[in-house]
Amino acid sequence: MGEQRARLEAGEWYLDDAELQRLRRDCWRRLDRFNGAAADDDDVRDTVLRELLGEVGSDVEVVPRFQCSYGYNIRMGDRAFVNANAFFMDDAPIRVGADVRMGPGAQLVTALHPIDDAEKRREGWERALPIEIGSNVWLGTSVTVGAGVRIGADSEIGAGSVVLSDVPDRVVAAGTPARVIRHIR
Repeated sequence: MGEQRARLEAGEWYLDDAELQRLRRDCWRRLDRFNGAAADDDDVRDTVLRELLGEVGSDVEVVPRFQCSYGYNIRMGDRAFVNANAFFMDDAPIRVGADVRMGPGAQLVTALHPIDDAEKRREGWERALPIEIGSNVWLGTSVTVGAGVRIGADSEIGAGSVVLSDVPDRVVAAGTPARVIRHIR
């Protein structure tokens, strides 16, 4: 493992390099197979998903077109469902709990760039923080979840929301940025 990959996996600031580019291209080749499978070829999609992701529970369904950065940082719990056109930027671990439902266009984005240092941004520095989606969470259509966010179990996130901070268990949150609008009994 090279220096930049080690920095990435340690949650430190890192620069893209040839090793990380190679890992992403390997991932994208598998995604080509996944997304290119015939409509009724569930076995191919399941096989590729299990080769690609770090962990896939039972009865997981991911609808094409699906995109991710590396694949191996993603853990999907039993009966998770990810609708079409999802993008998981898994530079850091992404954990999706059991019975999670994601609407079309969900984006889980673990990468951060330097906010207060324009020079470091120009140089390409970034770091990544993990995302955790608790069990039985529902993400509406086109929800974006930012780096370092944890969404608690049994919560619902309204369509089009941008989640930039943690969401507790058993709430409905919505908006940009998302905020709790009510509790669920």
